[in-house]
Amino acid sequence: MIISIANQKGGVGKSTTCINLAAALANLKEKVLIIDLDPQANTSSGIGVKVNELEQSSYDILVNGLAFEDVITSTGRKNLDICPGSINLAGAEVELVSIENKESVLRKALEEIKNNYDSILIDCPPSLGYLTINALTAADGVLIPVQTEYYALEGIAQLLETIHSVKRAWNNELEIFAALLTMYDARTQLSKQVAEEVSTFFGDKCFKNVIPRNVRLSEAPSHQKTIFEYESWSKGARAYKAVAKEYLKMKKQFLAERKA
Repeated sequence: MIISIANQKGGVGKSTTCINLAAALANLKEKVLIIDLDPQANTSSGIGVKVNELEQSSYDILVNGLAFEDVITSTGRKNLDICPGSINLAGAEVELVSIENKESVLRKALEEIKNNYDSILIDCPPSLGYLTINALTAADGVLIPVQTEYYALEGIAQLLETIHSVKRAWNNELEIFAALLTMYDARTQLSKQVAEEVSTFFGDKCFKNVIPRNVRLSEAPSHQKTIFEYESWSKGARAYKAVAKEYLKMKKQFLAERKA
C-alpha cells in the first residue's frame, strides 16, 4: 500500500511521522520504503542519510528518468529502505512543467518496485505543487498529520480540494486514509477542543491514538535516530508504536473496502 503523508502547512509533524511510523512498522516486520519528496530532506537527514553527499535522489526519478532501484538505499535498519530527497527537488516544480504526463511520473516509476514493499510512505513538501500532486497520483491513500493548535483545520479544505482534483483527473482510487493528531498536550483545553474538532471533521478516518508533544521526538532527528533508537521508553516512542499497530488494522480494513 502506498500512503502519502501530506499537509501544506509546515511544522505539523510530517517528517517526524514519516520516520517514526516507518520505523515502528519495520519493527513490526512490515517491509517499508520511505520516499522523501521534500526539498528540505528532513526525513532523509533525520534517519541518517548524508544528504550533501548524495549522487542521486528522488529528484532524479522525477526529472531524469532514473529507476527506483538506482536510487533506493538501505537505512541500515531491518525492513526499512529510503529513496532520499535533496535540495534539487526545489527545482523539480519548474522542471516538471515541460515533462509529458508530469503528474504521473512517480506513479509510473513505482510500478517497477511497489510490490517489493508492504507499505510505501511518501513524505510530501509543505505545498500543493507538482511534487505533492505526483505523490497523490501515486498513492492509495493520504495520511494527514494535524497539529493540535489554533487554526489546525485551516488549509485542510484546500488540501481536500487538491485530493478531490487529483482523484478526478489522475487517480480515481485515491482516498483519505486517516488524520493523525500531533503535538497533543493533554494538559490544555485547546488540545482537547482541537482533537474534538478534527475527530468530528474526519469521523472514523481519524487515528484514535495521538502523538503527544514530546521533547525527545524533536531531539531524535538531530542525532539521526528514530525515536525508538533515541529514547525507546519515551511518550513519543510509545505513541508511534501504538499508531503503527492501529495503522495495520486500518490498512487491513482500507484494503478490504477497496476490494469490496
